[in-house]
This record gives sequence, structure tokens and C-alpha cells, in this order.
Amino acid sequence: MALDVDTLRSSFALVAEREPQVTKRFYGIFCERYPQVKPMFSRNAPEKQQEMLQQALVAVVEHLEDASWLDRELKAMGRKHVDYGVTSEMYDWVGECLLATLEDIAGEAWNDKLLGAWSDAYGAISGLMKAGAAEV
Repeated sequence: MALDVDTLRSSFALVAEREPQVTKRFYGIFCERYPQVKPMFSRNAPEKQQEMLQQALVAVVEHLEDASWLDRELKAMGRKHVDYGVTSEMYDWVGECLLATLEDIAGEAWNDKLLGAWSDAYGAISGLMKAGAAEV
């Protein structure tokens, strides 16, 4: 699948400019919609958890054109998340909440093109992570 790299990068830059702590907003939405996941985050302080996800998002956006990096790193991440109790269904929850977060922060700039680009990107990301999880 060919990702719309320019759209993903420019919209991520817009969102990060408007709210540098994108992941703080994400976790607020995620835990509000799916309160059953809250115990999964007890290992780390909320700020640490937010920082780890922020770094992962930035790294993925920086490597969108590097298929081998994405394959290696996202599969490894998927394997690691099995130990945290992450199920296949939870990837859908994360995707829903990530898109809601991006839309919320982007505001009037959010449109069908951004929705499509981010939906495709998240589908690819979660697909690689699920493939890694299946290897465990």
C-alpha cells in the first residue's frame, strides 16, 4: 500500500505545532472511551507513557519511506505488546482514538484526505504490529 507521506508529515507537523503533547490528549480519549485499559498503564507514570508513544509516533513519521525499518521496528513493537496484554481488538480501539485525537487537534484543517491518509497509515502500522504479535 502506498502511503500519502506528504499529507501524513504535514498534518502531523500541524497537529504537533498546535498541541506538542499529542499523546496526552490521545490517552485522555483512549482511557475515557475504554476505561478497561487503564490498569495496563500502571507500569509507567503517565508522562513516561505519553513520552514513549510520542517518540514512537515521531519515529514512524520520520521513517514512512523506509519499509524495512517499519517492518522490523513495528513487528518488534507488536511482539513486545503481547507481554503487556494487548489483544488484536485493542489495536482497533487505539486506531479509533488516534484518529479522534488528530481530528480534534487539527480542527477545521481535518478533512477526508487526512482521514484517508491516517486511516491507511494506521492500518499499515497495526498490521505490522499484529504480525509481530502473531510471531510470539
